[in-house]
Amino acid sequence: MKTKKLLTSFLLISGLGFYFSQEVVIKDDKVLLDGKQILKAEKINVLQYSFYSMKDDEEILMFRQMDNETPKYMDDDYYVLNFLTEKTKVESTDFTKILNFMNSRKAMEKLIKWLLKERVINNDGELNPERVKTFKEKYDENITDRTFR
Repeated sequence: MKTKKLLTSFLLISGLGFYFSQEVVIKDDKVLLDGKQILKAEKINVLQYSFYSMKDDEEILMFRQMDNETPKYMDDDYYVLNFLTEKTKVESTDFTKILNFMNSRKAMEKLIKWLLKERVINNDGELNPERVKTFKEKYDENITDRTFR
C-alpha cells in the first residue's frame, strides 16, 4: 500500500513538472515560447546573439562569448549578457546553464529558458527591471574589472 501511494505521488509530481515546463524554440530568427513568438533573434556569429522586442523592435539583450584574449586557452572564457534597455551587464564563467556543444542555437534556447525561469523575461518577452537587478546580483562575476591587461 505504501509503495502504491509513493508511486502515485511520484507520478503526480513528475507530471506537474512536464505540465509547467515551457518549450522554447528559436526558428527563422524568431524566439517561440510554446509556439507563440515572444522575441526576435539575430545570430551575429557563433559567439554572439542579439534579441529584440516584439513591441518596438528594440534590441533588449545581447549575448557574447569572450575568449579573454586567449583563443587557445579556454579555462578563462566567459560570457556577457548585456541587458541593453536596463543598461546592465552580467559577466560569468559558469557555462552550465547554457552549455550546448556545437550548437549555438540550442545554447540560446537554454539561455532564454533560464531567463524565463528566473523571471528576467516574462511570457510576453519583456524584461522585468527588478528581476534584471536580482539576476545581476546572483550571477555577475565582474570579470572585466578583475582582469589585468
